[in-house]
Amino acid sequence: MGESFVAVSDDISALYWNPAGLSEFNENAITASYTQWFVDTKLQYFGGVYKFGGNNTIGISVNALQTEDMKVTTELQPFGTGEFFRFSDIAIGLSYSRKMTEQFSFGFTVKYIEEKLGNLKMSGVVGDLGTYYKTGLGTSRFAVVIANFGGQISPSGTITTVNGNQISEWQQFPPPTLFKIGFAIEPILDATNRLTTSIQLNSPNDNAENVNLGFEYAFKEFLFFRGGYKINVDAENFSAGAGFKLPISFAMTQLDYSIANYKDLGLAHRISLNLYFPNF
Repeated sequence: MGESFVAVSDDISALYWNPAGLSEFNENAITASYTQWFVDTKLQYFGGVYKFGGNNTIGISVNALQTEDMKVTTELQPFGTGEFFRFSDIAIGLSYSRKMTEQFSFGFTVKYIEEKLGNLKMSGVVGDLGTYYKTGLGTSRFAVVIANFGGQISPSGTITTVNGNQISEWQQFPPPTLFKIGFAIEPILDATNRLTTSIQLNSPNDNAENVNLGFEYAFKEFLFFRGGYKINVDAENFSAGAGFKLPISFAMTQLDYSIANYKDLGLAHRISLNLYFPNF
């Protein structure tokens, strides 16, 4: 859906998109996804949520990105020094959401983040804060999310330059905080067909503002088709996907597949599996 999802996130994927949306469904659930990104980069995501006390939800999530081993090259050894390095990211999150009224929910996530690049390592704690509000006008709702806010962080570690100098002091900088506001509504909704449309404004602290557009068509809440487009994003434009949901002996199962087009780098492929369990 072109990542136009903060006002749509009413299932377990809200762990990532908007923690307030964790209060918009009634089951306990787990989710897992795998993304084959460009240039042999892989992204794995896992999460689970548990409902308690009527209107409360807690969740955990792990988001990990890694590359294949790459050659260490220098100006004097452009074909490699014989050493290898890799880049990796990991974020471990703890989420909480509460349904305050039938119309309003809020949620937050606290995340430990760690990034490694060769001999350098950077870690810190950041947070996500989200709200989800049903206006009462049809199915319309809007949501606001502030993602990745926190204090200044800096790398640690030492590198050696080509002339033998060692560098171990690094400048601090703020995390890539992102403000998102979205609106969603169902212009078509009956027993057989549902069409959800969504628009979202993103304002990052390290880039230009951009707009995401998305839609989802559901046939009998069994078969789903989705599409989206990003405006004023240099690297990426359209995305599309499909999925289905059906019951198995112990859970409701949802399987989804999507592609996202990166203009100069090609397609990224994502597959995800969600399992919903009765909340006794």
